[in-house]
Amino acid sequence: MDNPRLLLVIALAVVGLLLFQAWQQDYGPRPQAPQGEQGRQAEAPPRDTPAPHAGDVPEPPPTAEQPATDTQAPAVSALASAERVHVRTDVLDVEIDTQGGDLRRVDLLQYPVSVDDPTPFRLMSDAPPRIYVAQSGFTMAQGEGPDHTSVFTAERTDYRLSEGQDNVVVELTWRGGDGVEVLKRYVFHRGRYTVDVSYEVRNGSGQPWKGSFYRQLKRTQVDEGPTMFGIYTYTGGAIYTPEDHYQKIDFSDMQSENLGRVVRGGWTAMLQHYFVSAWVPDSEDTNTFYSRYLADSGYFNLGMIAPAVTVAPGEEQSVGSQLYVGPKVQDRLEDLAEGLELTVDYGFLTVLSKPLFWLLEWLHKLTNNWGWAIVLLVVLIKLAFYKLSETSYRSMAKMRSVQPRMQQIKERYGDDKQKMNQALMELYKREKINPLGGCLPILVQIPVFIALYWVLLESVELRQAPWILWIDDLSIRDPYFVLPILMGVSMFLQQRLNPAPLDPLQAKIMMALPLVFTVFFLFFPAGLVLYWVVNNGLSILQQWVITRRVAKGTA
Repeated sequence: MDNPRLLLVIALAVVGLLLFQAWQQDYGPRPQAPQGEQGRQAEAPPRDTPAPHAGDVPEPPPTAEQPATDTQAPAVSALASAERVHVRTDVLDVEIDTQGGDLRRVDLLQYPVSVDDPTPFRLMSDAPPRIYVAQSGFTMAQGEGPDHTSVFTAERTDYRLSEGQDNVVVELTWRGGDGVEVLKRYVFHRGRYTVDVSYEVRNGSGQPWKGSFYRQLKRTQVDEGPTMFGIYTYTGGAIYTPEDHYQKIDFSDMQSENLGRVVRGGWTAMLQHYFVSAWVPDSEDTNTFYSRYLADSGYFNLGMIAPAVTVAPGEEQSVGSQLYVGPKVQDRLEDLAEGLELTVDYGFLTVLSKPLFWLLEWLHKLTNNWGWAIVLLVVLIKLAFYKLSETSYRSMAKMRSVQPRMQQIKERYGDDKQKMNQALMELYKREKINPLGGCLPILVQIPVFIALYWVLLESVELRQAPWILWIDDLSIRDPYFVLPILMGVSMFLQQRLNPAPLDPLQAKIMMALPLVFTVFFLFFPAGLVLYWVVNNGLSILQQWVITRRVAKGTA
């Protein structure tokens, strides 16, 4: 190849290709399975564990006297509702419905909808068509017990976290006709998005009580809207098992096959951009993870069900789990459960993205500004790649110094490409020039660029993070397109320092690249464009100094 600029074009094209492929792999649309197709259970559940049923409430396994049924839930426009219990802490504003004791509405008080709209972001809601709720209850093998269709009673309908209070406890009571009483308890903590959910079963009947504790997240598939380029971030389910680790269970997976996997520990979750809800059992508990799609209502259920517990007459027993409903703050998620931080999905370059985020977070602690943290991150990356970049710029400067002789070779051999390339290679060898030397640093830095792209796109810490002046949200595009224009100008200046391509077609392509990439970057997050502008600025300074030295013969 007679000019390294063509390799630059290829390298930049690879950036776009890799970004597109990563999006398609993780977030692109998948083939839709027929809605009526029923899945199969992946593994046999442990003894005394009810297999989740195709209906809305998990059912115990059939017996000889009770044949299996496979009925779908009736079509509904909204979930059944009874009385509402309002709970407000310093970080959450929620509503619990006494119908099932479900968590029906969750507002995140510290996360506004946008910079211009201070309304708290609503993560969960039971208002159609965007239904997204957390449910729990019991499937019964013997006796009577509450599920998420049962009606509870509440002592109060309003709870507030007061000054000096560390938590708020909400208790709901269900009473059966045979003397069984079940107390459902929510514990909300100050400064936390983790809610403790527990049941206390008091068997006042004369017969043993036997039921299995289930927890599930129910939601409808609603378009969450594009982030950029009309491409959508992932919205759907995910699970974690100690054996297979983090796995996405998207809506099409739930439609085509019913999940049924016996797991010790782990968690089940529903994800969307920046936010997550997850049921987290004790790490020693064994549950059957399940998913169900209810075609008639459009509900997707993802949850877990425990082996049956038996409560003798006159005795009590408690079961429970933790429920996380909030932002994907990595240190909080990591402290709660193994692998839960992986819901911050950096894609196939997680191995690079996580250290980059750690470094960026450390720089933010120094500057208290994510924009300046990005600037310092660029400086550190440039220092790390300094020697590699220096070699590249020396190669470019030498290529520039022999440009007249290269032009003479082209004029001498005309259309004889073979002889021209042979003469050029002899010139490179004589002048000790590596024609590919200018491309290696770019190729090495491409993974870093893509990894940072995922960090800026996925990290909720940068959501609505301001920098200076008009940049009040680094996670969205520059509203006035100043940074993309500066990026285009910096690309043009870099080209002026590079040797011009001998091929007129290549020269035209190179002249068009700054404009093409300016348009391309118009819709990138401002934080990513800031990274590119600062990187180009430092590169121009370094290349200018080295080019002058080579031109003076001092390099």
